[in-house]
Amino acid sequence: MNRFAKALAAPLLALLCLAAAAQAPQPPEIAARSYLLLDVSANQVLAGRDIDTPVEPASLTKLMTAYLVFDALRAKKIGLQQTLPVSVRAWKMPGSRMFIDPSMQVPVEDLIKGMIVQSGNDATVALAEGVGGSVERFVELMNDQAKALGMNNTGYKNAEGLTAPGHTTTARDLSILATRLLQDFPEYTHYYAIKKYRFQGTPTANDTNRNMLLFRDPTVDGLKTGHTDAAGYCLVATARRDFPNLQGRRLLSIVLGTTSENVRANESQKLLNWGFTAWEGIKLFDANQPVVTPEVWKGTANTVKLGRHQPLVVAVPAGTAAQLKTAVARPDPLVAPFTKGQQVATLKVLAGDKPVAEVPLVALEAVGEAGVLGRAWDAIRLWIR
Repeated sequence: MNRFAKALAAPLLALLCLAAAAQAPQPPEIAARSYLLLDVSANQVLAGRDIDTPVEPASLTKLMTAYLVFDALRAKKIGLQQTLPVSVRAWKMPGSRMFIDPSMQVPVEDLIKGMIVQSGNDATVALAEGVGGSVERFVELMNDQAKALGMNNTGYKNAEGLTAPGHTTTARDLSILATRLLQDFPEYTHYYAIKKYRFQGTPTANDTNRNMLLFRDPTVDGLKTGHTDAAGYCLVATARRDFPNLQGRRLLSIVLGTTSENVRANESQKLLNWGFTAWEGIKLFDANQPVVTPEVWKGTANTVKLGRHQPLVVAVPAGTAAQLKTAVARPDPLVAPFTKGQQVATLKVLAGDKPVAEVPLVALEAVGEAGVLGRAWDAIRLWIR
């Protein structure tokens, strides 16, 4: 891989956090230790404070637990209707509970609902033991996955989120995890919108989702609350709203360390509403739509289509969309071969002369290397050029 390609291989999130400070709307005051608002559709941070400060995640830990459970379901290591035993360890877990006990065999799907809707520590441990063989092994998997996702400031000590030395994360890392959870497992994230749940034969206590926004805002469909004395009241919330120029625009708010359930809901709602009104989502190109089709040398084709396999969306301050312009930076000449999906160029998005985003462009189709005669002929043409 050449030096140019290595530069393009930087994480997309870092490339898209270039909103111009001079133009950016002023975010509202948020009563939290730290917070972050991410436009998921554009993969662009709209606002934040102390987003890299270590915090206790409390039950937001269960987002990673769910990620590994969903991954095990996808790999068919477990099944939704498969039943798992309830160990004494799971039964005796303190804090929020699903109220299961060792006499029960509980389907995986019910344990997922118990973990997400009821924030059950007992359900979480049962799932961790079922997927990892032991809680300790499962926690190792959690930390391995955090590293793989680029959550560089996160360390897990348990699967449920109870306070423990070294069990910390950051708002930025939580945004990475929540975004990947939504993107990687869309078939399972509907569980986060369930408002009430209890397992048959258990008490009705603790049967209501603590995410108050599910009951206040019909566009909110997740994700997870958390609370311990040390962490305060925390919420990762996501909402999806339709606009004439962009259907299904999604924002993700993270508020950490608030003083009550009501405050975390109010501050999250404040962030989401501000993000949807103060910023506008603009779709520049559809998925797999060529952005440019430059000339190729020494290849089996004369051109290569460059674009993205996902829709290319940017977030700009409301009312500034007319100022947008784009420019493509790429090596010249482009010499084959290119594999499908290979990063080849960068699309720079500007609002006037202010940078908004830089997005890698990839080859939408493969271009093979030409034969000996073709390469020789193009070598002559390049020399003349």
